[in-house]
Amino acid sequence: MGGMGSGRRWHFGAKDTTTDYRSLDVRRWKRDGLLTPSQAFGWNWSRHGEVVASIRVRTEAGRVILTYRHRNRGEEEWEDESYPVYLDWTPCHLGGQRPWFLCPARGCGRRVAILYGGGIFACRHCYQLAYDSQREVPYDRAARRADKIREKLDWEPGILNGNGWGKPKGMHWKTFEQLTAQHDAFVSMSLAGMAQRFNLLGESIEDWI
Repeated sequence: MGGMGSGRRWHFGAKDTTTDYRSLDVRRWKRDGLLTPSQAFGWNWSRHGEVVASIRVRTEAGRVILTYRHRNRGEEEWEDESYPVYLDWTPCHLGGQRPWFLCPARGCGRRVAILYGGGIFACRHCYQLAYDSQREVPYDRAARRADKIREKLDWEPGILNGNGWGKPKGMHWKTFEQLTAQHDAFVSMSLAGMAQRFNLLGESIEDWI
């Protein structure tokens, strides 16, 4: 992976999604009060409670300086990176200002809220990243939506685990009935899609779970 100013745009395989990359969200930094000029802080990424990557950030008027080390896939040597990411601010409807990163990849400069990290941090357009939901087939999307409802109803995750028992404490009956109906519709859509995908039409669910 080239460095800053290598002369090529940052385009990679469209199979990757935004969750495959570490990200920086300028909105989070603003909420945490980290964009005030003349300060420095560290930013970490964790997995299972353990830090797996980190960068140093220095704030200046109108920009932040990112400093970190990285290595390309399949390579053992680490490379040092330190470069500015410029900021832009737009007014909010109810007052105040909203911050944006200006993508630092050569030839880009898009105004974005999130940058994704590889050799450099760049916008998802430069890395050709899709959102996870864009990669979902319709039956997976229906199953995911059903599972979100299951979580609200305190049911065991997984659409093949049947409906839970009773209404969650404190939930109105009307809300419970609406959520249950939505859940069952999503489950039907998902199972029909899976049956078609795996040539299981005409078989009962019990035959293939």
